[in-house]
Amino acid sequence: MTSPPRRIGIVFAGGPAPGANAVIAVATSAFRRRGATVVGILHGYPALEAPRSSPLREGEHYMVFEDRDLWGLRSRRGVVIGTARSDPGSEIRSRDDLRDPGKTARLARVYEALVELELDALVSIGGDGTLRTANLLYEYQKSLPASPRRVRVVHVPKTIDNDYRGIDFTFGFFTAVGVISEELQNLRADAVSTRSYFIVETMGRRAGWVAYGAAIAGEAHLVVALEDVEGELARDETIVDPVSGAVRVEKRLDLDALSDRIVSLILKREERGKHYGTIVLAEGLADVLPEELVGAHRDEQGNVSLGKVDIGRLMAARASARYMEQTGRRKKITGLQLGYESRSSAPHAFDVLLGSQLGLGAYRALAEEQLDGHMVSVTGQLDLRYVPFSDLVDPVTLKTQVRFVDPASDYRRLARELGTRLGDE
Repeated sequence: MTSPPRRIGIVFAGGPAPGANAVIAVATSAFRRRGATVVGILHGYPALEAPRSSPLREGEHYMVFEDRDLWGLRSRRGVVIGTARSDPGSEIRSRDDLRDPGKTARLARVYEALVELELDALVSIGGDGTLRTANLLYEYQKSLPASPRRVRVVHVPKTIDNDYRGIDFTFGFFTAVGVISEELQNLRADAVSTRSYFIVETMGRRAGWVAYGAAIAGEAHLVVALEDVEGELARDETIVDPVSGAVRVEKRLDLDALSDRIVSLILKREERGKHYGTIVLAEGLADVLPEELVGAHRDEQGNVSLGKVDIGRLMAARASARYMEQTGRRKKITGLQLGYESRSSAPHAFDVLLGSQLGLGAYRALAEEQLDGHMVSVTGQLDLRYVPFSDLVDPVTLKTQVRFVDPASDYRRLARELGTRLGDE
């Protein structure tokens, strides 16, 4: 039986999410009540993975939690220990790479920093990329000789996008949907007054959870997410890799078809005497835009930098031109982005509840269940469960998988049912 950890680190990585401080506060409180020390890693992994010639410094690279740090923390905005985007395992693409000192150099420095801090365990909080890093730390230590210190790792899922496998809802999701839906209601009132339309791009890198939720709660008239790129909205595009010259065919969004659907919505509503409306587009649609529109906005991993591809404004301009072509009249259609303002909003009560239970789950996973290499999850009435990393990470590629909205789900049917019916759905 592994003894309960006496010195625990907490690291948060990726974008902020409402409810983050609830996770940190409750996990820290639970450990401290049992006499353990909790160390908060400041601003994610960068300080841990960077080459250093001097020891990590308290106050600059980490903090040791005291009781006063937890006062009123659960419902506080932001992330008390800060965050950053970093991928210490970016060069590791397979299990063989875990034995390559060059490819594991950054990961090894993270491990060495954790040992320097004399940690027995690490609570990782973050999105799917952070889960991947947590799993790599777990797997890397399995490849070490028997004598070095072991730092047990458990992970708490975080994303306002709610696209995580292994859990039904992630903390921050309901707050994000609430904030964006309120903004949609404001835009709706503006649209009524000005007889105009707003096309709103919402958060959601891959899946349509936030877009559908905001459209439902915000009473939008049309919602389109990545899951909807099928049928007339989809077309095949031939892509040539600029380095290898390899040719592949990928599904892409047909912008003309989407423009036609938006104009059809406007015309259908005009027939009913309604000259206003709001339309929600998930930001993940940028991943399936034609390559000529996004090729210059890809990062070193090949991902589209979504903030630089303003799909709301793009479609507003195209739909406005399409409306003019079909009617000979002008229509004010404004595109804008919503979502970033929700990441550090005051957390919804449910997100505080969920974050608190996940924080307690991190304590119970390490101290009571003696686990390593597991993700903390909840089901039903916030009942805790623990999912092995092996159930969430591809054993060959070591990648995580996105949880899309099931096209046949009642959740998606609800969003479609509450939108304006165009007669073809």
